[in-house]
Amino acid sequence: MGYLAYYRMFRPAGFDEVVRQEHIVRILKNQIAGDKVGHAYLFCGPRGTGKTTLAKIFARAINCENPQNSSPCGKCSVCRALAEGSNLDISEIDAASNNGVDEMRDLREKVQYPPVAGKYKVYIIDEVHMLTQSAFNAVLKTLEEPPRHAVFILATTEPQKIPATILSRCMRFDFKLIPQEDLESLIKSVFEKTGKEYEDSAVAAIARAGAGSARDSLSIADMCASYSRGKLTYEDVNAVLGSADWSKIADICGRILNEDANGALTAAEQILSTGKGVGVLIKDMLSFLNDCMIVKICKTAREIVNLPDETYKRIEEAAVSADGHKILRITEILSKAETDMRFSANGRITLETAVLKASMPQSDYNIDALIGKINALERKISEGIKVEISKSAPAVQAEKALPQNKSVAVEQKPAAAADYSSESKKQKVLLSDDVGENPFTPKPERAEAHVQPQLFDNYVSAPPVGASTDKTKVFAKFIKALRTTHKNAVLFTLCMDLDHTFEGDKLILLTESEAVLKSINRADNSKFVSEVLSELGVTDYEVRYKPRGETDYEKAMRELKENFNGAEIQEK
Repeated sequence: MGYLAYYRMFRPAGFDEVVRQEHIVRILKNQIAGDKVGHAYLFCGPRGTGKTTLAKIFARAINCENPQNSSPCGKCSVCRALAEGSNLDISEIDAASNNGVDEMRDLREKVQYPPVAGKYKVYIIDEVHMLTQSAFNAVLKTLEEPPRHAVFILATTEPQKIPATILSRCMRFDFKLIPQEDLESLIKSVFEKTGKEYEDSAVAAIARAGAGSARDSLSIADMCASYSRGKLTYEDVNAVLGSADWSKIADICGRILNEDANGALTAAEQILSTGKGVGVLIKDMLSFLNDCMIVKICKTAREIVNLPDETYKRIEEAAVSADGHKILRITEILSKAETDMRFSANGRITLETAVLKASMPQSDYNIDALIGKINALERKISEGIKVEISKSAPAVQAEKALPQNKSVAVEQKPAAAADYSSESKKQKVLLSDDVGENPFTPKPERAEAHVQPQLFDNYVSAPPVGASTDKTKVFAKFIKALRTTHKNAVLFTLCMDLDHTFEGDKLILLTESEAVLKSINRADNSKFVSEVLSELGVTDYEVRYKPRGETDYEKAMRELKENFNGAEIQEK
């Protein structure tokens, strides 16, 4: 016989050799031990998880004369007869190529004949979802009440395409994807049996590429073993898989994380110019970003990723320096680009557009991009900033002097001309490493002060209420704060129709509705209002009920009735 591929050479011959699927193996072994074999089984699940393999083991086991731990012995006359290709007691039918009604009618006729060597006649129908509706109807009655010697095992990757009348007549077993740890053990055992030397990182890369499928993993391992004559390395596996050079992938992803659009696009062009496919490049970039996220979040990342030390160190450096929201945003952009490529006439343009968009969060209004920019700003502020405030603004004191490498320039419009609308507000806050001067205004004299970031934010948004502040602007800023926080839209709606006044420094909010009064004074709403007003410098406030006054119409009607006492007046 010619050369056998790994997945055929090392196909399990008994239940104990099956990788995972313990829940299915246990049920089948118990049925064999208790002589409770059913007449119809449905094996469904992803490809390469052992559906056909378990079907063959089960078919031989129920016919074996001396089963060993419910597995076929392989030595008795029945096992030897079933191992021959000419035996008809176990029939495998490929429904993908034999999906017509004529094939199922032929099966319905042959199923009546008793088995030749064993106790049961087993029909394994692979990819059963490919049968036509007429074929399903032809086999339906036989599947419902088959002869006592007949057992049907249906295997499929898409059980949702099977009619409910068929599903209800089968014992359904759902196969699961195989964990990477078990795939690594399987690949190592195969390499050890074949005398192939390997690196652990190479085996881990093969198992990841297998994506939960034992057959896919063994097929990749077979190619890698043929590629490398010596010890199988991580670089050998990448070469077999057609992946781009890992260092180049790390370089392009690092430039995207550092928002270097020019460098990222140049690096992508260099990789594509070597002949690498666009789809392969996106897949490799997504794999790198996934590793970054695992390293950033998981405590056992070293064991999960399982990469060479130098490679892991490079990923760790990128993960520590990057913001989680930024990694998530870039991953989503590249994932969308991978999907869009299926419908794109030029995948290269799709990739380049995604790289530019991922590298330029300042031009993206996606929520993750905005959060990433906010986190970057907070990180700069936490390092400390130097604040320069013009003499026209009140000085602000702080407890701690901050480094001199950051600066903030604040220019205020005089209070008499203040306008708090977003279009005409003249306060300017410039955050940079080196604040430039405005060429359109005279250079003001500046007084230096150091402030905590929180104090500075509160000062810029609204100065404290006092003698030098126009109190008529406080309520407008209060409403604006409620609108822009997006924390309590109902409270914003309730406060829109309030009247207000000041009694000294105490803010009085007036409402004509008792329901509104009770709602605002509720504990959670009252706490929120107090927090917002305290940020505006108002430490004392009260919500009062003001009975609704007489309207002009009601006053006119009252006077009319008084002047024409006794007359009948109709309101229309």
